[in-house]
Amino acid sequence: MAKVEKISISLTGWVQYARTVRGATLVERNKEYIEAAACLALPARRILFRHLLPNCLPPLIVVATVQVAHAIALEATLSFLGLGIQPPTPTWGLMISEGRGRIAAAWWVALIPGIAITLLVLSVNLFGDWLRDRLDPRLRREML
Repeated sequence: MAKVEKISISLTGWVQYARTVRGATLVERNKEYIEAAACLALPARRILFRHLLPNCLPPLIVVATVQVAHAIALEATLSFLGLGIQPPTPTWGLMISEGRGRIAAAWWVALIPGIAITLLVLSVNLFGDWLRDRLDPRLRREML
């Protein structure tokens, strides 16, 4: 069951990557610096890897971190519903599900995994924003 879950989560996410790369490429290829590089008769490979790819990478990083956070939340949701990874393998969604019946007596059994999921998803998103800021060539010029 775990392999099927991983495959289904990964197969549904490729469309967003393709659309993001295509959109960023269409925007960047019409900019003046790409036209200037082509006028200088630079090889297409150099234009692609030196100019186009670094400017298409920041939106792709944002999509990737959002997808990772989404996959974490989706796995926890499926495990909570009993459709994900089965016991005895521990998952945060399964821990929340098992702690749901003990909320009155031991509320922390369900609360702590929920907080852990929230902090992990928030951390992944913040790391993605930081990484985008560090790798974006337009922002790198402003930082200098």
